[in-house]
Amino acid sequence: MIEENTENTEEVVEEEKFYTVVGVIFEITKKRYYFEVVNKDEVYRKGDKVLVDTVRGQEIGVIYNTPMVLSEKLLVLPLKPVLKKASEEEIKKYEELRKEAEKAQIICKEKIAIHKLPMKLINTEFTFDKTKLIFYFTAEGRIDFRDLVKDLATIFKLRIELRQIGVRDEARILGDIGVCGKELCCRTFINKFNSVSIKMARDQGLVINPSKISGVCGRLLCCINYEYQQYEEALKSFPAVNQMVKTEKGEGKVASISPLNGFLYVDLPNIGITKFDIEEVKFNRKEAKKLQNESPIVSEDGSNLELLEKE
Repeated sequence: MIEENTENTEEVVEEEKFYTVVGVIFEITKKRYYFEVVNKDEVYRKGDKVLVDTVRGQEIGVIYNTPMVLSEKLLVLPLKPVLKKASEEEIKKYEELRKEAEKAQIICKEKIAIHKLPMKLINTEFTFDKTKLIFYFTAEGRIDFRDLVKDLATIFKLRIELRQIGVRDEARILGDIGVCGKELCCRTFINKFNSVSIKMARDQGLVINPSKISGVCGRLLCCINYEYQQYEEALKSFPAVNQMVKTEKGEGKVASISPLNGFLYVDLPNIGITKFDIEEVKFNRKEAKKLQNESPIVSEDGSNLELLEKE
């Protein structure tokens, strides 16, 4: 006889954890991270300079938002702690290091010219403990800078790091005004660069011209990615441009579409271009999807578009 197991089995549910954090931005790289507020008695405000623990040791950053409680699901764990507010002496030391780094940058530029290296120096910083000097640069490809490092190590008598960055990071560090007239998104709030493609621009009906859809960095505008999810979803209900559709006034070719607004323009024989709501037209959805995916992406001025998508 088989005995039935009558024991109650309870599903173990892990309790969700919450952390009190502040957002800290580092002034040289403009990178933003969340740090855990360990000392709950300390009052932190936007603009305060704080000493934080990082992977490369203690560093000074600036708080860009007030403390808030966030779920662990919204954070990248493990969190590093905010050690304390930076003292006047620590802030003074930080400012002195900034000035020394500016002088080091001039020296490095001179050495780059002497060695005739095809690289562009963007910025320079000392770690807060002054054990390392970091030079940020851009270049088209890999650079053999071993001789340059030797020269710099001889001059500064400490560990030298030459860190190659992309053109988007260059724009973030140097800063500028975008085509919208506002400060660059990467400078003000973007922390991670998401992939942006020419297809995203085309699906949103943007003019496929490098001068229209590229930012100061020479790559595709980051803001093309902001509304793309909504366009992508809306396009599932729309025919492709140049596709034949049926309307109450006859059959015609789609001239243009406005997915988010829910209407399109159809070129009808003997009538001309006429506006219709999407519910008023019938079309082959499989054909629409195929045409949307296969239609060629051509630049208006014949420029190379591949470079715009390069990271």
